[in-house]
Amino acid sequence: MFTPEQFEILLPLAAAWAQEKESNILRDGTLLTETQMADAREIGVSQPEMVRLLNVEAIPVPEEPSLKAAAQATQLISPLTAGLTLRYGIFIRSDFWGDRRLVVHELVHTYQYEKLGGFLPFLKEYLYQCVTIGYPAAPMEQEAIEMAARIIG
Repeated sequence: MFTPEQFEILLPLAAAWAQEKESNILRDGTLLTETQMADAREIGVSQPEMVRLLNVEAIPVPEEPSLKAAAQATQLISPLTAGLTLRYGIFIRSDFWGDRRLVVHELVHTYQYEKLGGFLPFLKEYLYQCVTIGYPAAPMEQEAIEMAARIIG
């Protein structure tokens, strides 16, 4: 789907887009509820008080043409995307607002961002897995699916 060279070019663009969107979510989003804070702590999120959720009609797609094309080609952001984690900022599509399983799933990605050390290391690993193994079979995605199932039951 992507050559290694294309991947390396897109990666810093994706990280810059993610940082910009996280800033918007942190500014405009809502704090976690007590239940969500407890879930974040159980997952291992080290700074759950930093996390904000933003209710949106649709998950935003990058406007930059090469990033937009990559998002469409991988289907990582599509009209069906219910949530998207950008470190401490999490977009939640409005028809999934209040869905505990989705929020727990996305909080696992926050934990992964922390564990890997930020935007570039997380996106490099996560996107590489999604491009080479496929979504949702990628190990980081499977970790989020399995943790949500364990916590929610």
